Amino acid sequence: MRKMWHAAAALAVMGMLLAGEPFFDASAIGTMRAEAAKEQWVWITSDQKYGKFFAPANVQVKSKVNDVATCISAWIKTAYTPGGAKEAIENYGIQASIPDPRTLSYSLALVEVIPQERKISYIQENFYDEKGKVIWSKVYEPPKEYEVNHQSFEEDYYVALVDQVFHHGERAQKDAPDRWRRLWTSESADGAVTEAMADFSTMRLSGNNLIYWEWQETKSKDGELTDVKFMKKALNHEQGTEKVISAEHWTTAAGWKKMETDGRYETIPKDDRAYPGLERLRAIVKGFQYWLNRYHTDQPQTSNAKKS
Repeated sequence: MRKMWHAAAALAVMGMLLAGEPFFDASAIGTMRAEAAKEQWVWITSDQKYGKFFAPANVQVKSKVNDVATCISAWIKTAYTPGGAKEAIENYGIQASIPDPRTLSYSLALVEVIPQERKISYIQENFYDEKGKVIWSKVYEPPKEYEVNHQSFEEDYYVALVDQVFHHGERAQKDAPDRWRRLWTSESADGAVTEAMADFSTMRLSGNNLIYWEWQETKSKDGELTDVKFMKKALNHEQGTEKVISAEHWTTAAGWKKMETDGRYETIPKDDRAYPGLERLRAIVKGFQYWLNRYHTDQPQTSNAKKS
């Protein structure tokens, strides 16, 4: 669909996730649930702008390897409040097609999910008014593909669809109080503190590599957030080397910018501030084989489905 998180919103939601605080509008939830009941869509979540739904009867496994689903197809639904409709229209750049946001009631999208890569692709989208008339439509050729992390608008849909097929607890892990695992903390000479946290819900093993997303933030001695790095990493847990696959960098002056990466592995020395994080991630690899291998296609599904 689209990445709708601006710097302030992303940072605010990250803080609420870590604090375990809700960020939804309770009145909006009641309205969205009523809409779901009326049309027999299953409600996933809502906030002050969007309501998210999926239809379990339309979830289909399109391909398998060794009896493990490798492509999941489904229709998803997004309901809009006036504020959400305005934001969506602006993000899509379709003001000419929908000049009045109040006419946009909901949208339906045909998507495909690849659980092994944590990706979701949009095949087709239709926007509707309150009477069910299509007011904008698009078929994506090629499909619009997104990798799902905590900043993705699509994360709620992704976990619902994957859980519908696998029942491995993606949604529960997304909302778990220990979703973010602290890796290391470092204080500089001027009193600034940098903390690195790993998103357990995104972790998976690929050979000797642990693939995951890391959130690294720096605050001044007065507690002001000054710097954030959001990185997808590959950690060779046996060799103690890591590389940054992709990353974004936020500063108070420049906002979010894409970080350049060279794709090279670097060793994490024992005297490096990140070394305690390496040890914690090695412990995760040792203790959570079930979770890290949950969608592997090279293991029997019967043993892969058993929690350790």
